[in-house]
Amino acid sequence: MTDSDRDKAAEPPAEAPAAGEVVAAPAGLEAAPAAPDKKAKAKKGHWLDDLKAILWLVFAVLLFHSCVAKPFYIPSESMMPGLLKGDRLVVSKYPYGWSWVSPSFHIFPQWRGRIWGAMPQRGDIVIVTPPGQSTDYIKRVIGLPGETVQVVGGTVLINGRPLRQERLSERTRIPVDENVPCEEEEGAFRRVEDGRTWCRMPVVREYLPDGRHYDTIDLGRSKGDDYPPTLVPEGHVFLMGDNRDQSADSRFASADQGLNGPVPWENIGGRAEFITFSLDGSSSYWNPISWFTALRGGRAGTSLHPASAPPPQGAPGQ
Repeated sequence: MTDSDRDKAAEPPAEAPAAGEVVAAPAGLEAAPAAPDKKAKAKKGHWLDDLKAILWLVFAVLLFHSCVAKPFYIPSESMMPGLLKGDRLVVSKYPYGWSWVSPSFHIFPQWRGRIWGAMPQRGDIVIVTPPGQSTDYIKRVIGLPGETVQVVGGTVLINGRPLRQERLSERTRIPVDENVPCEEEEGAFRRVEDGRTWCRMPVVREYLPDGRHYDTIDLGRSKGDDYPPTLVPEGHVFLMGDNRDQSADSRFASADQGLNGPVPWENIGGRAEFITFSLDGSSSYWNPISWFTALRGGRAGTSLHPASAPPPQGAPGQ
């Protein structure tokens, strides 16, 4: 054994690292990069998918409301007795075609005419946007293009011929509540019966030339009881509310919140079909129980189309 071999054998062996001691990587070797967080990426992907699904759902609802049907809320008493303030109803969009007022939000510029348009029928209850406004009204179609509409003493005349009328002996029996307070002109018709206060207003049944009919309210003499003969232009309709003495409609100027005469048919947003439910005005957003106690009974499912029974023999105006 040589001297160099003896020296190597005499060197003590390398000590093993103690438990828990960090051993440095060999010189010249770099640490491998950390693997990407797959869970974080997956979570972000799920969030984007959920957002897309919500946006598609909102788009589908708006498209349905704009092209097929939408809910509508009755904000006033102008269509009593058939429609009460607080009624919720369904308005179909397709019966008359589509126009600039069809979208749920009036985002399109105004244009004349309708896409696949059809003229409303006399007696239809329609949603209308008055020219130059964005608020929707609800009224009944009375006059069609080419006809002359006149009102004399509360009686409607079409082309000089009065619509048949029948004054009913049975008055309205509408419960008085926060949405129908039965005040001002109506206050004289408040009655207490069966321990409850009712609004008992006089009713006049109005018959269309084809025999269909609907009920109107006549409180007495008012400004709208007389209206001069007016020709309905092509592409227009003449609209009136059923509560004839409390309706701002085609008989009144826009300065009086009326429709300023016949309305272009492209301003018709849809046809009222039926009532879904009705609230008496006592509900509160913060009290879920009141959502149910405020429901009016017997109104859900009520059709809003004119009745088709023929007028009785000897009815006034025959």
